Amino acid sequence: MEDGKLHLSIKAIENDQHLLVLKLSEDDPLFEKKKKILESKGFNLQGQVVLENHSGPDWTNKTMDVLLQRARIMCSDELELYFSGVDVNSVHLYNPRIELEALHSILSFINKALSSGYHTISDILHDLRDSSVNMIQELGDKFRPESRIVTNYSCDKERSLLLWGESKGVRRTLEVAYFEGAGRGAIATKDLKVGDNALEIPVSAIISEELVCESDMFPILEKIDGISLETMMLLWSMKEKHNPDSKFKLYFDALPEVFNTGLTFGVDAIMALEGTLLLEETVQAKEHLRTQYDELFPALCNDHPDIFPTELYTWDQFLWACELWYSNGMKVMFTDGKLQTCLVPIAGFLNHSLCPHVLHYGKVDSATNSLKFPLSRPCNAGEQCYLSYGKFSSSHLVTFYGFLPQGENPYDVISLDIGAKIEDCSEDCCPLSNWTNHMVRGTWFSKNHGIFHYGLPPPLLDHFRLARSPIETNTNENLETELEILEDIRSTFEDMLETLGETNPDNSASWDVKLAMEYKDQQRRIISSIVTSCHDGSKLLKDELLKKWSF
Repeated sequence: MEDGKLHLSIKAIENDQHLLVLKLSEDDPLFEKKKKILESKGFNLQGQVVLENHSGPDWTNKTMDVLLQRARIMCSDELELYFSGVDVNSVHLYNPRIELEALHSILSFINKALSSGYHTISDILHDLRDSSVNMIQELGDKFRPESRIVTNYSCDKERSLLLWGESKGVRRTLEVAYFEGAGRGAIATKDLKVGDNALEIPVSAIISEELVCESDMFPILEKIDGISLETMMLLWSMKEKHNPDSKFKLYFDALPEVFNTGLTFGVDAIMALEGTLLLEETVQAKEHLRTQYDELFPALCNDHPDIFPTELYTWDQFLWACELWYSNGMKVMFTDGKLQTCLVPIAGFLNHSLCPHVLHYGKVDSATNSLKFPLSRPCNAGEQCYLSYGKFSSSHLVTFYGFLPQGENPYDVISLDIGAKIEDCSEDCCPLSNWTNHMVRGTWFSKNHGIFHYGLPPPLLDHFRLARSPIETNTNENLETELEILEDIRSTFEDMLETLGETNPDNSASWDVKLAMEYKDQQRRIISSIVTSCHDGSKLLKDELLKKWSF
């Protein structure tokens, strides 16, 4: 089996034994970094594990541990490699998405092996599969977010859309519900296992580029230099929303009147973001959209009033359509290999989670010509079913989706502008490789707060060490240098903390001000953790220096 990051296979050897091979894909763009980590952990790149009958539960547990250690490294993204360094086993504690990807990769391979007729080792494969399923279940139980259904909310429009979907061939094991603090969501109508489809949506029920290409506005829009198909789709949806004969009328009727994302933050909310990078990002995003709108209107309405009626193409409606596509648009790979941004009715009911039930979706099944949403972890009847919108920071989720995720988001990072990378770095000085960009996140994600680590990302510390002395290593001979480095980092982030200022909770504030303040509090917590870790690290170093001087 191949998933782009790892190859798994079984090879028969002597005495009825088999080799399970978990190999890192050379097509992985992070191949060199992962290769170095595997080597530093003592793993050979072939990842061979001997499978033999009557191995017992202890063998099963040890084998799963080895497979999972390798799979974690292979499934890690660049962010986790940066923060974890060679200690990638810490990933599973703090990034449930990567842990789920690793476990699901192993389970998918085992299921494929069982269906391929490896009868002589079927007992072993069954044991490994059961172990994988149990670990996936435990992971889901550990990261299950709270969700309370609001029973007095009417979901009539949403249920009408579900019935429309069924008439178009949509298959579902979900029902719509309204959740406190989260809005609409989807709950499982029965117990769903790994591999079961939460949804299956025919291509004919998906809003894709073909619709705008077949419309009367396409001959006009295609003559505009630089206009993208995504923008054309946005303009098409603004008009289609008001079309009483639209095939997708029930879909547009079921959409919210307002999306409440960062793109519609008022002045007070934007000012509440002062001191955060999100302030500038939000202002720039709104200015970009306004510029885009002004380039198109009122020119299109003046030149083609029959195709672009003025009343349907106001700034407010344009902004609403932008929020629709940002928050509900999905990347879909069609059978011809073309990747499109689409609106997928009914799938938009699924909310985001850091540990989702649906992890891999977006590729049209050529056999059924439908988009399937298979489960990567079980979902019980009555439980909210989640998918992953992507590996997004909270700033991105606030701006384009209008919410902060429940739980600790490992993708909440603060990028640092600390100059160019250190040149002429030898392999001995750089245990992984040079990193051109540096960042920090909450130090609670790290489990190593000892000397030379402090809960901070290894590449960042290495950058400062190499800037001072390319030949120094982590020994007691350079504790003074370490202390200076921590003081520099602490001073930088204390200034950032001061810039953020203090916030006072206000229950009477508008939704956007509350969301902005909640985000700002989160940023303050991240920066405070770095300051605290530097302070604690400095104390450890000073204690070590006192011991050294006492001798």
